[in-house]
Amino acid sequence: MTDVAIVGLGLHPFGRSPALSGLEQGAIAARAAIADAGTNFKAMEFAFGGSQDGGNADSLVNLLGLTGLQFTNIWNGCATGGSSLNAAYSAIKSGQYDMGLVVGFDKHARGAFNPQPKDWGLDDWYGETGLMLTTQYFAMKIQRYMHDYGISRETLVRVAEKAFRNGSITPTAWRQTALTTEDIEQAPMVSEPLNKYMFCSPAEGGCALVLCRADMAKNYTNNPVLLKSAVVRSRHYGSFEVFSPSQAPAVAPSPTVTASRAAFEFAGIGPDDVDVAQLQDTEVGAEIMHLAENGFCEHGEQEQWLREGVTEIDGRLPVNTDGGCLANGEPVGASGLRQVYEICHQLRGTAGKRQVPNAPKVGYTHVYGAPGISGVNILTT
Repeated sequence: MTDVAIVGLGLHPFGRSPALSGLEQGAIAARAAIADAGTNFKAMEFAFGGSQDGGNADSLVNLLGLTGLQFTNIWNGCATGGSSLNAAYSAIKSGQYDMGLVVGFDKHARGAFNPQPKDWGLDDWYGETGLMLTTQYFAMKIQRYMHDYGISRETLVRVAEKAFRNGSITPTAWRQTALTTEDIEQAPMVSEPLNKYMFCSPAEGGCALVLCRADMAKNYTNNPVLLKSAVVRSRHYGSFEVFSPSQAPAVAPSPTVTASRAAFEFAGIGPDDVDVAQLQDTEVGAEIMHLAENGFCEHGEQEQWLREGVTEIDGRLPVNTDGGCLANGEPVGASGLRQVYEICHQLRGTAGKRQVPNAPKVGYTHVYGAPGISGVNILTT
């Protein structure tokens, strides 16, 4: 089976763009990715894409061109981008197609998401307890994790500080103001122990990637990035995830654990080989827990890691170098692809002020979505 390369990158900045629809932001990202690859939409043999609130992704053909290509809509919650990339990776890896487009976009209303229990196979009581608000669920989960593994509130603040500091040097980020410890500590509480600056916000934006067979990549770019593995996994019984109505007596590994292990096996490398990573940080606790669930450290070691600056841009394992979801916001359909976009720039050496030193060679992305779906990608030069 052929290797897969990413040869085109495109992004419409995240945040608020009142003059543009979500679909239009997706089209801008797609055109940018195709131009980055030095080709045209007619060369795309397939497309996979997704959006929660911005419209049907396959409607992009009305803006990009009616060429008859296969266009498949993907919807997997916050893991939509990772799932779309997995589908494209599989289509090329299998030999079915030579080149195609992956695109995600969204345009969410202001305020918290408002999921309905019945849409997730749950009874109304689950919503009446307040757990359909993910702010409450995530707060409850990190409370337990802090208790079990000795994680302090100071560590939560450090994650937020890093995110906004990195966002301040990322031209496409929504939140470009660095925040002090005091700024973060004094922010209004949302769900104990998580306050206003410890959560990401629903947002708008678009991101797109052009993929092709690796043996064709040099026709389109001098800096191809190889997609060595693209894995998506759902939860096992006993894995306590978003919208879980109960906790099983025996706790099972999260889908992040199983996706990560499979991705490393497929790529033929281990966590110590990764030079730069993007981890889902819907809130600060998620980044902390995902460091361990992806195999980068033991549970509880995050306290020391954050204190010693291991995950800073110049640290041993830079994490969320563009500020992650905290600084960029989360347009659900595009967020997982933004992670890959950032890693590709890091591996190309084109990340500007946020560039990781010493020419990183191996990148890693991880996205997590309701009701317990994780996608992991490993990329190399």
